[in-house]
Amino acid sequence: MLFFPIIAAVLQAASFTLDKVILSLRRVDFRTYTSVSFPLSFLVTLCIFLIFKPPFDINLLFGFSGFLLFISIAGSFVTNILFYRALDHDKLGEMQILDLLRALPVIIFSGLVFADERQSAILVPALVATMAVVWSHWERHHFAIARSTLPFFIWSLSIAPVSAAIAKILLQTWNPISLHLVIGGVLAVLFIFAFQKHIMAASPQAIHYLIVTNILTTTAWILFYFGYQQLGIVHTLLLFSLQPFLVYLASIFILKERPSWKRTIAFAVVLVSIGIAEWMR
Repeated sequence: MLFFPIIAAVLQAASFTLDKVILSLRRVDFRTYTSVSFPLSFLVTLCIFLIFKPPFDINLLFGFSGFLLFISIAGSFVTNILFYRALDHDKLGEMQILDLLRALPVIIFSGLVFADERQSAILVPALVATMAVVWSHWERHHFAIARSTLPFFIWSLSIAPVSAAIAKILLQTWNPISLHLVIGGVLAVLFIFAFQKHIMAASPQAIHYLIVTNILTTTAWILFYFGYQQLGIVHTLLLFSLQPFLVYLASIFILKERPSWKRTIAFAVVLVSIGIAEWMR
């Protein structure tokens, strides 16, 4: 189980890098991407479900579990719209630095809410990492962040701790594959309904890339859920921190995005801080 988040990190890094390539294709924006991508992801999950045949208790769709599912799906729907809208306009490396920052409030919140996640030694490294990211974006006496990325940044910092807590609670009774199947199925319907006019804009080349990226990201998310279930939130996120580091390197060496020395240093500080927190765990 220890390697599940690490494998998930590698797969998700490859998927995110491919996502940026897809969004750079002609006639493919975040609406086309999400309206095609999420149905494909559901189909991949369905294939995995049929192969492994995990337990599926239909009663978990109702009651308190059903209520948490509704919140999780609604939050994920908004998060993905804001994320892919920002990725469509912003640099991949920039998005991953901000995405890594999102893990910090999750770690702190999880430690406060769940006794088995409580690691007081994490707070100091988390604060150091937060200050490093703030410093890296502080330019000309103000907090510099792309306008298209700001809604995602504010929303993700607010919703990420709650989403992680809900996932942990759900995974106490749900199998990770079954949970991802239900969430992915509802999201697929929502994105088709929201952006149905943009589905046909995807070219055959884009469809091929979308199939590959959704195989990668779906497998990664299922492994990530297994990490949450078996290792806990904090341990999984610390191991998963490899993912944004790999994406950041890909954005520079593959996509030829221009690196920022301040953000490179901040990224290193964040990774070292998370590593220290894992060592002190």
